[in-house]
Amino acid sequence: MSFFEFLAGNWTDVLEATLAHAVLVLEALGLAVLVGVPLAFLTYRTTAPRAAVLGAAGIFLTIPSYALFGLLIAPLGLGRGPSVLALTLYALLPVIRNTVVGLRELDPAVIESARAMGMGRLRMLATVELPLAWPVLLTGLRVAAQLLLGIAAIAAAVNGPGLGNLILDGLATAGTPFAIYLTIEGAAGIVVLAVVFDLLFAAVNRLTTPRGFGA
Repeated sequence: MSFFEFLAGNWTDVLEATLAHAVLVLEALGLAVLVGVPLAFLTYRTTAPRAAVLGAAGIFLTIPSYALFGLLIAPLGLGRGPSVLALTLYALLPVIRNTVVGLRELDPAVIESARAMGMGRLRMLATVELPLAWPVLLTGLRVAAQLLLGIAAIAAAVNGPGLGNLILDGLATAGTPFAIYLTIEGAAGIVVLAVVFDLLFAAVNRLTTPRGFGA
């Protein structure tokens, strides 16, 4: 049986795993934004807090994925919980770093003009700072998404959802006739998702960034 014949027989399983993989990455990316953007906003003007936040986020990124997923089993059990939290921690550094860079590169004259108009901090953040920093922030999200798509495969080790289950099944049945096919399906699915995500981010950047401000 060829690979494509094998795929024709279980394409629904592959599609289900692909969608689950994408949802897992989007959930973690969304949580990283909810945590990372406020942290960046609170610390980007002060050296010591900014360094501490970026340092902590960088430490998370250096922890081997199997170790981090395994450490989260004790407090969160198996399944989606440790999978989402681990991926969120891995996504924090590119999200925070790019948000900080985007905010720090803003023209001080623009900020002073907003203050002169009587804008408060939150209003200025929502209507001036974040829109101007958006291209750089979006680049951070793009990098984080690509990073998470690969790491999310490890979620299968803690019974998490996604294409990692196909890869793990293939490795666990190494030597059987179709083990390599399962592994290829999982890996190919991740590659396809990476291309799709990258195209989507490129489209969002093109549609939401004024000409001359693209990152």
